[in-house]
Amino acid sequence: MGTTASSSSPLRIGLAGLGTVGAGVIRLLQSNGDLIAGRAGRPIEVTAVSARERGKDRGVDISGFAWEDDMTALAARDDVDVVVELVGGSDGPALTLSRAAFNGGKSLVTANKAMIAHHGMELARQAEAGGHALKFEAAVAGGIPVVKGLREGASANELTRVYGILNGTCNYILTTMEATGADFGETLAEAQALGYAEADPTFDIEGVDAAHKLAILATIGFGVELDFANVDTVGIVQVRAADIAQADALGFVIRLIGEADVQNDADGPKLLQRVRPCLVAKDHPLAPVDGPTNAVVAEGNYVGRLLFQGAGAGDGPTASAVVADLIDIARGDVGTPFSAPVDALAKLAPAEPGGRMGRAYLRFTVNDRPGVLAEITAAMRDADVSIESLIQLGLQKAGGGSDDNEVLVAMVTHEGPEANVGKALALLDGSDSLTGEPLVLPIMA
Repeated sequence: MGTTASSSSPLRIGLAGLGTVGAGVIRLLQSNGDLIAGRAGRPIEVTAVSARERGKDRGVDISGFAWEDDMTALAARDDVDVVVELVGGSDGPALTLSRAAFNGGKSLVTANKAMIAHHGMELARQAEAGGHALKFEAAVAGGIPVVKGLREGASANELTRVYGILNGTCNYILTTMEATGADFGETLAEAQALGYAEADPTFDIEGVDAAHKLAILATIGFGVELDFANVDTVGIVQVRAADIAQADALGFVIRLIGEADVQNDADGPKLLQRVRPCLVAKDHPLAPVDGPTNAVVAEGNYVGRLLFQGAGAGDGPTASAVVADLIDIARGDVGTPFSAPVDALAKLAPAEPGGRMGRAYLRFTVNDRPGVLAEITAAMRDADVSIESLIQLGLQKAGGGSDDNEVLVAMVTHEGPEANVGKALALLDGSDSLTGEPLVLPIMA
């Protein structure tokens, strides 16, 4: 394969995608070239590139690189050892290029979390079969070396839990709502204007982006097969300014948390993966993480709690992660893409979280009329949900709605089985007292 060349010869790169990150990779390799060569043991240089528009000004000089209109042609070039895929998308051209890279005897570096989450097992098998590298540090948490940290630094540990703030857009929105008192829609529009949110922010605000990253971390952390399809995902669209304020009054902040662990049931181990907004105590390490920052916590049986924190996106941090992978390949580090060879990864059924114990914050949007509280508390009683505190926001209109007769009612539960909260909500389903879907925010332990 291309990466077995002598240590004095350059590692030659075919780069697909010249957007913000692609241009950042070129800029980093040019500005830190001597330092990178010293650490890699050999120079790393781009020899060929491909993108949609050849003449676009990207702020970097690409005139010295060969140009391919068809990015797949990068995989067949004799002067390319490693293909760097920065196109994006779980399928389509990015996947075609990645398969072609391995078929062409190349290694692959990608920042494509969606592709790895959906097709990581297939690509890892292909890489392992040919003795090629598949590296994707930049796919999870931008410039934070969490993939390497879990796969290598914590490899002697049995990890019991991996969780964290995995989406900078959601974290920016929630912490801005916290600081300004603005509601969700207004803050999302501001995030889009500032470039922190895409024109179509669906993948971010509905938790899909975080779920992609969580599935990858679970595979590396626990040595299990990728199972993105069974990540239970809830986004932040329902969170209101009133919820942020109430969480603050209770000593919490609201963060979108992805969490994974392995639960040992009577019939064997099961994998729990879920993304959801949670109440996080103000003294927890994740509470002060604000703006578009990412943070990942891993808990190991010998190392204890590890915290990885930093920029989760952006041209500099993401390019840094891409080039770090290239340095590993230049040193001859092929390894296995995940924590173990694909055939050694455990295939676990998804865990049923209903029996787990926990506390929760519940918020209801209701008609402002007598009897509503009694109906809600009766449903809680019948589902065996114990109420720790009931917050009647009867004098505070719901906000963001069109009906002046809507108000908010919130409560915090005592610790109990998670399934009981679901039973209570099922009892209230269809009630004409409720004017919107209830919001459930678990209180993170």
